Amino acid sequence: MTRNFLSASLRALALATSLTAVLAPSAWAFDESSTAAVNVDAQSLALRGHDVVAYFLDGAPRLGTAAFTARHEGVEYRFASAAHRDAFVAHPARYLPQFGGFCAMGVALGRKLDGDPTVWRVVDGKLYLNVTKEVQVKWLSDVPGHLKAAREQWPALQHRAPRDL
Repeated sequence: MTRNFLSASLRALALATSLTAVLAPSAWAFDESSTAAVNVDAQSLALRGHDVVAYFLDGAPRLGTAAFTARHEGVEYRFASAAHRDAFVAHPARYLPQFGGFCAMGVALGRKLDGDPTVWRVVDGKLYLNVTKEVQVKWLSDVPGHLKAAREQWPALQHRAPRDL
């Protein structure tokens, strides 16, 4: 990474972190003390209730409903339809967000930030979230490089609390 790019990335990450700190307790239920590898709320609900299958089959985020749910490794996922739920149950790994649903750019920079389900991208058949649209712009500027960095960082981050990073 060039020095200017790293500096701009760190500024965007700092802004996202400050926004997350302000909004997280009330708006997103992001738990800064959780050591879970999956980004969930206090009720173990992933993606703020968004349907993980919809990104792939509908090409857009959709809120799921309590009428169509499935649990995977202790985490609750909601779906917009029975067909989406059944697709997930048949092949959960196909639909799960990468890095546990934490911000992909944050992980690349050694942080666990709340991934926003409305700021997403499917790359090579995998779902990635970002914390804000501004951070996503930085992430999209070098997806292969950021994914390489995130994959290298993730093993050391996945079971650490965000506030400890």
